[in-house]
This record gives sequence, structure tokens and C-alpha cells, in this order.
Amino acid sequence: MTIKKHIFLAVVFLALQWSHSGIGQAKIDRNAVVTRHNVTIKAIDTLGSLNVGNGKFSFTVDATGLQSFPEHYQNGVPLGTQSEWGWHTAPNTDNFKFEEALKGFDFNGNPNALYAIQDQENKRNNSAADYFRANPHRLQLGNVGLIILKKDGSEAQPPDLKNINQTLSLWTGKIESSFEVEGIPIKTVTYGDAETDAISVKIESPLLSQNRIQLKFRFTYPTGEFSDRGTNYDRHEKHSTIIDNKTGRDFLFTRTLDNDQYFVSVKLSNKGDLTKIEDHYYSISPIASTSFETTVVFSETAPESAITDFNTVAAHSKTMWKAFWQSGGAVDFSECTDKRAFELERRVVLSQYLTRSQCAGNYPVQETGLTYNSWFGKPHMEMYWWHTTHYPLWGRTSYLEKSINWYFTAFEGAKALAQRQGYAGVRWQKMTDNNGGETASNVGSFLIWQQPHVIYLAELIYRDNPSEENLKKYQKLIFETADFMASYAYYDAENDRYILGKGVIPAQECFDKLETYNPPLELSYWKWALELAQEWRKRLGLEVRPEWQKVIDKLSPMAQLEGVYLAAESVPNSYSPTSKHTIDHPAVLGAMSFLPHNNYVDIPTMNRTYDMVDNVWNWDHTWGWDFPLEAMTATRLNRPEDAIKALFRDEITNTYLPSGHNYQTPRLTLYLPGNGGYLAAVAMMCAGFDGNTIDNPGFPKDGTWNVKWEGLSKMP
Repeated sequence: MTIKKHIFLAVVFLALQWSHSGIGQAKIDRNAVVTRHNVTIKAIDTLGSLNVGNGKFSFTVDATGLQSFPEHYQNGVPLGTQSEWGWHTAPNTDNFKFEEALKGFDFNGNPNALYAIQDQENKRNNSAADYFRANPHRLQLGNVGLIILKKDGSEAQPPDLKNINQTLSLWTGKIESSFEVEGIPIKTVTYGDAETDAISVKIESPLLSQNRIQLKFRFTYPTGEFSDRGTNYDRHEKHSTIIDNKTGRDFLFTRTLDNDQYFVSVKLSNKGDLTKIEDHYYSISPIASTSFETTVVFSETAPESAITDFNTVAAHSKTMWKAFWQSGGAVDFSECTDKRAFELERRVVLSQYLTRSQCAGNYPVQETGLTYNSWFGKPHMEMYWWHTTHYPLWGRTSYLEKSINWYFTAFEGAKALAQRQGYAGVRWQKMTDNNGGETASNVGSFLIWQQPHVIYLAELIYRDNPSEENLKKYQKLIFETADFMASYAYYDAENDRYILGKGVIPAQECFDKLETYNPPLELSYWKWALELAQEWRKRLGLEVRPEWQKVIDKLSPMAQLEGVYLAAESVPNSYSPTSKHTIDHPAVLGAMSFLPHNNYVDIPTMNRTYDMVDNVWNWDHTWGWDFPLEAMTATRLNRPEDAIKALFRDEITNTYLPSGHNYQTPRLTLYLPGNGGYLAAVAMMCAGFDGNTIDNPGFPKDGTWNVKWEGLSKMP
């Protein structure tokens, strides 16, 4: 088949998909859907922090509309200021080399394959591993807040704020906050800029004329730990802050941390007096009667032009958010009578806001977005699917197209990683950074299910725009990934089959890498992605690769016992009462969730497996994206009641805060893979998947779920 003919057929196929969504439906009132979920905060709530952002920069605020009380909020949703460019590397005083974190393993006759691990028995190795896990780490760029003075001259604290009324207007990206201190009103309006890493705030209060409201700027040094909540105010000697006060209205903070530097520009509508409170902590007292405005810009390089004013930033924000909400897909649950529908719509709308404001930049993002550091601020590439797949499913492919370019940046490192372990092609890094750096981990270094993601995501881009340009752009990534996948599969000559492992830790991470082989999600993903890579070659007029086809044809079937799929072939007691393997991700369901059954998964067996998992799993030991994963499996199995049940499981890790953030634990108070997974699952539950012929397949047909949608695409 020629490329032109294939493209023509693909365009017809996509047109049929899109036309399906509009049959018999009036156009959705998107403004109504969005604005009925504007967030309102009525009290100091450390889990009620709100943010403004543009996808590559985010600024999180407390009830004052700024970051006035970061220490009070640090154990909730912290008041973070983060950008995709903001990274710091601590000095390597011990001259560690990454090679010192490597240890040889022999899996399946592949002797001395070098994996980056944390070897507790080797002090130097472990110290090197710890250094490269922690470096580079994402920066908290600084706190911008208010100092509010009471009549006695003391600073107001959170309990002093009364009559709090704060609203996040989703359609415009505006946070409007009002409250009182000692009976005197204070109002702030906060916007984030659409392009630059800037926020702008308007502050109104009679207290301004009494010089009892000041702006404060406080800068921290990174903790260098798993979590950085932006309140490490010690280590003054480790960094420097230089201030340039030119006119009384324009201030420039130059920040230097070891070999890293960035800038914070401040523009006031009124003149102000700057005071140093302590090292890296400053206040500006504006000369104002009842109101003033300020714009603060964070930048990687020294600013070359004048920063903008409040009205301009506000206009940029309004334009950006209106364009976003009017683009792509929309789902309206207002005509549903099931009592859970409103909450489902709230989660869907707020998840769109959060992912657009924190996960729509030029690089993969960490699991806590641009709010605060988890895992040192580094993205996990097995989570990249959960962060970004919803974009093309919701008709917003361009956001995926920006960050998927990371794979080109990381390519040479991934090539070297594969070669170091004796494999062909590229083995994609698991826990990484903007430049594709590799991180030592006793778990991450043995995960493999992130490998096919790039094939899946490139396919979604192609389905949205089936052009020869896209075929050629991604062919290197797809073919080299497939080369690794084929070479990673080990030929079991005795049984004339290919196996995955030993030497693998599955997506369900509670398995021993030394013993585990043939986990089901990975098997299903391997087969489907290799078949898709072959199809990509055909689209380009190339011959199929025989070494890939051998693996496709002879890949081990998913192991089962008594008609139920096992969590891995190496774990025959997967679901016994004494099993330790009914915790963490129920990845066995992943073999047919975001993946099609593709004649590899037997539907009756998966139905029985679903029932087993539903009954015996320790759901209180799961993660936020596990519930959308289960819902997608239920949808493919034509079990819509179970899909809804999955999305609403009453578990702490399935909690959605007032802001829409998916709460997990005190360590992870937000978790954006849950939000992205929700959006992907709902898209599938509405628009379906390849081969599906049921309208709204993920919703019960009992008359209570009259779901309207438009602009969504089918999942493969």
C-alpha cells in the first residue's frame, strides 16, 4: 500500500471517529461546564492551595492569593514556584563518577550487564548512586507573599485571617482572594502569564495607606532530598542574592546557587521601599493609598526587556484559558441523574486545568508537577503515558508534541544504556531530567514498561495527523525502541518461545528482579508495540523486520492458573490468601486497559481475572492511576458499572482535593498521573476504542448516565 493511499484511509477513519461524537447532540456550553466547577476556599486549608500556571511554570498560593505562609502549608500542598528550566546541581565534592554506581548482573546468559543501582554493601557505590539520584534536582525559585501588620505591629498569622473567600475562576485563570485582618478587608487578584514565567497581582486594602501591607520575597536553598517543599531557609552561606533597585519601582534579584543562576524581576505600579529582613529575605513597602499592582518574572537569563503590567498579564491569562477550554474535547454530565456524576465532572474539569497549568511544557514533568519536588523533582518515564496521553485523546495533540521531543534529546544516552547492557537499540531512561540523565535505582533500573510508551504516543500523534512528515519524524525513535524490545526478549530454546525476564521488575513493583519473568502487562505491551512498529515500517514502504517478527510470533502467552491470569509466570500463587503480591498496581489488568486485547488477551480469562483482582486486591495499597487503569479494563470488557465503581473507589489514594489534585499520602499530597489517567479513562469511556461499536461504552445504560461529549478521539 502506498503512503498516499494509507494516509487517505487514515483520514477517512479519523473523520468517522470525529463525526460519531456529534450525532444528535447540541453543541456543549463549555463555559457553563467549566465555570460551575470554579474552586471556592472559605478557610485556611493547607490542602486547599491553588495555582496559576502556563504548563511550563506554576505558582501555588495560599488563602491570601500569594505565598504568605509557606511554612504553615509545607505539610499540605506546598506553596511552590517552579519552572521547567529551574534545576540545581550540588557540587560534586567527592568527584563521583556515574560508573561508580554501576553493578554487573547476569540475566539469561547476558553476563556483566551493568545496571545503575544503590548498593548498600558498597559504600562508595551507594554514595555515588545517592549523588546522581539527587542531582540535578528541580529548584524552588522563591516565595512571593504578603506581610500584614496588626495594630500592635506584629505580623498576622493564618488564624488572624477571617471571612476568607477565595475563588479560582477556571475560564480565565484568575484567583480572587478576600479576607479580613482585625476587621479590615484585604483583596488580591492573581494571574499567571500565558508565556513567560510570571505572575501579576493586584492588592487592595485600607491597610496600604497605613503601611501595614508589604510584599515579601524569600529565597531558599534546595534540600537535596526526596521532597523539597520550598521552606529550607537555612544554609544562607550556600547561595547569594544580589538586589538591583533602579527606580523604586523596578527591582532585580540575581540568585546564585553554586554554579547555577537565575533572576527574579519585580515591577511595581507604585514606588516602594526595600528592606532586608535577613539573608535572602526582603520586604518592599509600597507607597500606596488603597491599591497597588506588581508583576514578578522568574527567568533563566537576565531580562533584556521591560516586564509587563498587571492588565497585560491578566489579558494574556484570559486569552490563553479561553482558547484552551474552547479547543479540543469537552464532556457534559449535567443531564446525568446518578448522584456521582457531578463529582466526576468536577474531577474531569479540574484535571484539565491542573495538567494544562503544570504538565504542558517542553519536557516530561515530575509526578508532583510544578508544585514541589518528589523524587528530587525528576520525571519518571513510565508515568509519561499517564501525564500526556489524554492530550491527543482530548483533541489537544500539540501539548504532547512539545514534550515528546525529549526522546530525541535523550536518544544518545538511551543508546549507550542499551549497549552497556548488551542490547540493541535504545533503552529509555526511567528516572531522568531534561537532558535525559540516568539515575541509579534498585527498582527503576529494572523497569521496562516505559520502553513502548514512545511508540504508543507517536501513534496517537500520527492518528491525529497521518502525514508522511510524522512517519519520518518518529521512525528513528520507534525503530530503535523496537530493536531494544526484540533484543531484550530472551529465547527459551527448550520451549521454543521468547520470555521477558529474568531481570525485570514489572509495573507492579513488589517483585524480585532476580526471579521475575513474563509479567502480563509487559508481555501484552511488547507484542502490541512490536506489531505497531512493523505497521509503521509498512506505512513507510519498508520491509518488516524478521527479528521483530520472531518475537511477535513466539512471545510467551500470559500465564494463567485455573482460568485466571497470573501477576507473573514466576508467581504461581499470585492470589492466594498468603500472597504478598496483591498490593501496589494491579498491573495484570493493564494487559487489557490502555492496551487493546489484540487477539493476545483472552476476554473470558480477563473477565475472571478482573473478578479475582476486584475481590482480593489490597486497594488501600494502590496509587491514583490504578483506578483509571481498572476503569479502562472494565470498559473494554463491557462492564460499565464496574468502570464507574473503579473511578469512585473509596480509597485515600483516590481522593481529589478542592483544587482537583489527586491526594496520595502525607509524602505525596498531590499526584498528577492520577489526574491524567482520569482524563484518559473518561475519554475512552465516552469515545470508546478501536473496534468498539457501543456509544459511551464506559457508562451504564440504565438511564442515569446521559453523558454528552464532543471532540474526543478513540483510544487504540
